[in-house]
Amino acid sequence: MFKSVPIFTPQNVQSVKKIIIAIDGFSSCGKSTLAKALAKALNYGFVDSGAMYRAVTLYLIEHGISIQDIAAIEEALTKIQIRFHAGSMGNRTHLNGRDVEDKIRTMEVSDLVSPVAAIPIVRRAMVQQQQEMGAEKGIVMDGRDIGTVVFPSAELKIFVTADPQVRAQRRFLELQQKGQEVPFEEVRKNLAERDHIDSTRADSPLRQAEDALVLDNTDLNQEQQLQVALDWAKERMEVQVL
Repeated sequence: MFKSVPIFTPQNVQSVKKIIIAIDGFSSCGKSTLAKALAKALNYGFVDSGAMYRAVTLYLIEHGISIQDIAAIEEALTKIQIRFHAGSMGNRTHLNGRDVEDKIRTMEVSDLVSPVAAIPIVRRAMVQQQQEMGAEKGIVMDGRDIGTVVFPSAELKIFVTADPQVRAQRRFLELQQKGQEVPFEEVRKNLAERDHIDSTRADSPLRQAEDALVLDNTDLNQEQQLQVALDWAKERMEVQVL
């Protein structure tokens, strides 16, 4: 039986040690959903690293830059600034001051984001920004290489996974809710291709860190997986809830 999720506030918490929480895993396994909820419950900052690579991908698409043109990509990276802003509509991704949260979730971006994320200069640029964001700790970040490359010394590393068919169904329903009519088989193939690219790329491939805790959420709802992660976080934070 899962307990209700407690919210930590200055009034009911003592001896809280700020930590970095790194969440990695496959596409559409609920990493960002978990990371956002965990950050909110702990009053931590949240960084969606996947959204950062999506924003770079969108920039390349909008400016007609080929992923084979490394020189042009290197030049583009000097002009790209990515920030996250929380508001009434949740955590939103801003590219050079423009809200692109909806644009980066389209299938056009999804089809290209893994190849873009595999480009070494893109990864180096994004990792540098991510490490700067986490310098003072008190942050939750999700992606593919957070616990292995970005924050190898993170106090809590979580590797999220789920059955591939379940992940495809979740992504299919997410797209439908956004009004994007995409055949289920196209979604399934896209996820399988992204899994392959992410896991086999030469630069910072997706893999489970040796000290990561595995969270298989195939049969868990969002509240249940949050409770599991929150219990792990409390252990690392040395929390005493009054």
